[in-house]
Amino acid sequence: MVNLLDFDVDGLTAWFAQQGEKPFRARQVARWIHRFGVDDFEQMTDVAKSLRSKLVEQAEIRGPLPVRDSIATDGTRKWLLGVDGEAGNAIETVFIPETNRGTLCISSQVGCALECSFCSTGKQGFNRNLTTAEIIGQLWHANRMLGAVKQPGVGDSGERVISNVVMMGMGEPLANFDNVTAALRLMLDDNAYGLSRRRVTVSTAGLVPAIDRLRESVPVALAVSLHAATDALRDELVPINRKYPLRELMAACRRYLESAPRDFITFEYVLLAGINDSDADAHALLALTRKIPCKFNLIPFNPFPGSDYRRPAAERVRLFQEILINADVVATVRKTRGGDIDAACGQLAGQVRDRSSRQTVQALQGQSVKFEVRREATSTSLEVHA
Repeated sequence: MVNLLDFDVDGLTAWFAQQGEKPFRARQVARWIHRFGVDDFEQMTDVAKSLRSKLVEQAEIRGPLPVRDSIATDGTRKWLLGVDGEAGNAIETVFIPETNRGTLCISSQVGCALECSFCSTGKQGFNRNLTTAEIIGQLWHANRMLGAVKQPGVGDSGERVISNVVMMGMGEPLANFDNVTAALRLMLDDNAYGLSRRRVTVSTAGLVPAIDRLRESVPVALAVSLHAATDALRDELVPINRKYPLRELMAACRRYLESAPRDFITFEYVLLAGINDSDADAHALLALTRKIPCKFNLIPFNPFPGSDYRRPAAERVRLFQEILINADVVATVRKTRGGDIDAACGQLAGQVRDRSSRQTVQALQGQSVKFEVRREATSTSLEVHA
């Protein structure tokens, strides 16, 4: 059976053409799936009965399997979604409601292969990329659960429940380029979710060639997990820097701005006590990024078992932020949301059946390993604005 969630609208059009159907059928079905949240072909009342029968035989609409649904006292909502059935892999998706927007944080991989030293996700190992259906299926599922699907015959006026989407969950989105960009195209397509490019953000640890590809393919808002202002420190914290050092990363950011929907890059910066949180570090950060219009999202580190890093004191965070602000740079400190359901910064949890042998190596080294996934460069505050 073909899962129609795996296709963007162009892919769906091509598949319908193979079935001898006209292009408008793809747009028609895409609206039923994504705008109206339908998973039953018989509910697609304006689709020819003969085509509905054909779809029942040849296709399905199958998103990730809901396992658990948690709601925090502040309204943050978190879903644990199974993506492998009996294989046991699961991811988490978080919805953060705020006064003037609702943000959905979604994952792109089961685990992560980049091994950032401050990130528990990287220490859990890596299993595989998520499919397009599993990526867009998180938005499809959240819309259905939040009652945010549109009704046939009703226009798109009014506020969206989910107004922003951020690729900041488990995994490195640009390491799963084709599936992620197919999902992005669905988010932007007027026959699907119709989101603005300004309101869809991809976060990357710095895969330079993929940043350039994203600029040419689907230039949405870009967030870069920076975390250090020198190659020596970033090599330690974010090992991908050894392949794509800061000079190359900053050049890629400047190129990206040529096509970006916003006139700035967001730099995410996890503050680690005594490591990258000094006044000198803040000044070095300003020097590194002085030619790039940007804003900083400062993330005080949340410790996890087995980590040697510490969270800076609140005053140290304030002083670091003040240096940036005094240089006329926008710098926000990511606030905690959903802490009582482990949906705060660094607390996104999933289950990974590691295929990279990283967990085995850590166990042999006497380190405690849990089936829990956290990404310290990820938060549920998500300072994303229109």
